[in-house]
Amino acid sequence: MCNLYNATTNQEAIIAITRAMVGNVGNLEPSFDVYPDQLAPIVRNTPAGRELARVRWGLPSSSQALYEAATKRADKLRAKGKDVDFDELLKMEPDGGTTNVRNTKSRHWTRWLGVEHRCVVPVTRFAEPDPANKPEGGRTPNAWFARSPEQPLMFFAGIWVPQWTSVRKVKEGPITTDLFAFLTCEPNNVVAAIHQKAMPVLLTESDEVEQWLTEPWESARELQRPLPEDRLILLPR
Repeated sequence: MCNLYNATTNQEAIIAITRAMVGNVGNLEPSFDVYPDQLAPIVRNTPAGRELARVRWGLPSSSQALYEAATKRADKLRAKGKDVDFDELLKMEPDGGTTNVRNTKSRHWTRWLGVEHRCVVPVTRFAEPDPANKPEGGRTPNAWFARSPEQPLMFFAGIWVPQWTSVRKVKEGPITTDLFAFLTCEPNNVVAAIHQKAMPVLLTESDEVEQWLTEPWESARELQRPLPEDRLILLPR
């Protein structure tokens, strides 16, 4: 599961490939790491046109997942002899967001697979945990992947949801904000050498970006596939 990526790029490069018509991100930092629940630039389809915007990373989790989490919390409280208002507990259950979308046949995701909810996410390299190189007593390091040593711009194939109300963090309470995440698929051999479960769906060509942002799902779904191995490398540690 990819929960860290980097974008070393600028507005002009993003707009040149995606043909975004509207932009409201201000000046992008020359290089930045992106972690879950942070704001990050995406190019999304909107009624006003294709827009470059900053959106929070992590789509809504399923109602079933939130229900199960609230049930576990309620059980722990009851075990301590505390009274529980389950409806209120469920309402305030924190949802840190789902960062990666794999099962596009799930009813939870199918409502957001139309063109109006599609986006692309600028990326120049992405990370996967590398437990095989973890030092004794130390933290698990990351392995980084890119198109080439020069780390040119590419894009994750993403989905965005407007003005979703949820509790992202307990200290924030309920908020309403735009959210995004990106699709994953089976890993190619480059990624599978480090992470066997999945890799992000990557778009490296301008026609792939157009296909994702404009084509019906029957056509766009073809892009949920491992990137050809000659388009991706493991960066030197």
